[in-house]
Amino acid sequence: MLDTNALAELLFPHVTLTPEDMEARFPVRNLPEGAVVSRMAPSPTGFVHLGNLVQGLTSERMCHQSGGLLFLRVEDTDAKREVPGAVQTLIEGLKHYDINFDEGATIDGDAGHYGPYRQRQRVEIYHVYAKQLVLQGQAYPCFCTEEELADIHARQEAEKANFGYFGKWAIWRDRSIEEIKEAIANGMPYVLRFRSTGSIENKIKFTDLIKGNLELTENDIDHVLLKSDGIPTYHFAHAVDDHLMRTTHVVRGDEWLPTLPFHLQLFRSLGFKPPKYLHIGPLMKMDGDSKRKLSKRKDPELALTYYRAAGFPVQSVYEYLMTVLNSNFEDWRRANPDAPVDSFKFSHKKMNPAGSLFDEAKLRDVSKNVISRMSAERVYEEVVSFAKDYDKDLFDHLTADPAYAKAILAIGRGGKKPRKDFAVWADVKPYLDFFYDDWFAVTDAYPAQFKKADIKAVLDRFKATFDPSDDSNLWFEKIKAIADSLGFASDMKAYRENPGAFAGSIADVSMFLRVAVTGRLNSPDMYAVMQVLGADRVIARINAMLETL
Repeated sequence: MLDTNALAELLFPHVTLTPEDMEARFPVRNLPEGAVVSRMAPSPTGFVHLGNLVQGLTSERMCHQSGGLLFLRVEDTDAKREVPGAVQTLIEGLKHYDINFDEGATIDGDAGHYGPYRQRQRVEIYHVYAKQLVLQGQAYPCFCTEEELADIHARQEAEKANFGYFGKWAIWRDRSIEEIKEAIANGMPYVLRFRSTGSIENKIKFTDLIKGNLELTENDIDHVLLKSDGIPTYHFAHAVDDHLMRTTHVVRGDEWLPTLPFHLQLFRSLGFKPPKYLHIGPLMKMDGDSKRKLSKRKDPELALTYYRAAGFPVQSVYEYLMTVLNSNFEDWRRANPDAPVDSFKFSHKKMNPAGSLFDEAKLRDVSKNVISRMSAERVYEEVVSFAKDYDKDLFDHLTADPAYAKAILAIGRGGKKPRKDFAVWADVKPYLDFFYDDWFAVTDAYPAQFKKADIKAVLDRFKATFDPSDDSNLWFEKIKAIADSLGFASDMKAYRENPGAFAGSIADVSMFLRVAVTGRLNSPDMYAVMQVLGADRVIARINAMLETL
């Protein structure tokens, strides 16, 4: 029988600390009962995607609504996949979307008492538990070469057996201490494997907080715990870290479900209570008549950078994802239009176990509503921030005269029915370009059924009566008088009852002015537009139009 004490000393002579030492170093957190401790634990691959945000938002709400805390752990055990600068990109990307961490990895280092928060800096901790598993007979070294593993795979394929390192295929599982010493003496590289006692004949029952009651096949594979360089695999590292960092809930994509039996085995073997798991279904989109998962290769909207470049406000993306994650959010928002979004009671019980459908048209609708509730001051600040990075021309115009820009953006804000002119900050420039003389152009022509003489008469009479000090009621009364004097109906009801009796309606008179002053058939409220433009601009544009008629 293998002497596990001797094997543990052979493999880990440098490890003198014990699991008890680790428990003392990372004590149970002093938090209120029921407080959720969760984490985001991405790999530094340089690609921050919408799924990261969904998981982060779910974790953040659960933690902070319960009086708990959220931390960021960087899972950098796979050095081959790490992209330089990826950690900074990740932290900045999540911070932009209001996923704020109470502790964990930061751009400047670590913040918190449960670090290090980068896994490659925690190797000595993993080795303590690796040694413990060897002592318990639950882990062993495997000296298989890549060629030997490829041969095992080929033979399994020929025999139509399940793939993996298990049973008779686990050729180093029961080697003697002498064989292991000889291999080490010969300088043969090795990995440390988990000694599984599971069988695919058995099922385990498990309750996931999103998926509900599950029945999964037990793990029988002797998975790798430590790679040949002593760095742990994700599986081993996350089990140790989640215990020592006192994680109570793990939120992750349901692509991890197949590994859950192994993870539960690990927690049991290590003597840890497993956290509660929430496996989120994939984000999907319609592709023709069918649904498919959002793809990094096919769908630019999967990347968080897409939303920044398009100019979606953070709050819009946040509120849209709330509608995706909790089916009752939209009803709550309608009932509480001005409430801060943090006051919504998020619940994992409202999440769809099968995943959610991403709909950019719906996101735009949500965003229009979000922006419509913002003050002109906030819209200005956010547009300027966006334009600084993505539209220098817009940035220069807005910052040249902030008071003028804010007056433009204030049109139609407030009240029970605020305007909803844009969904993204990229929509702002085409919305307000006519307010700036160097951008102004007449883009819409007058409808052909109207006589140029009638249009000129309206413009001339408006010039003669226009007084920028008039309030909106007097301004409109003057336009009604112009309409009546030129044979246009100032009463829309009368016009609808007998349109043939009039040259047109007051709506047409207003349209003549609108095209002259804004260059468009559609614009915000004309009285407000003229107040912002000022009398000189209004008269100059009417004169320019008169010259073309």
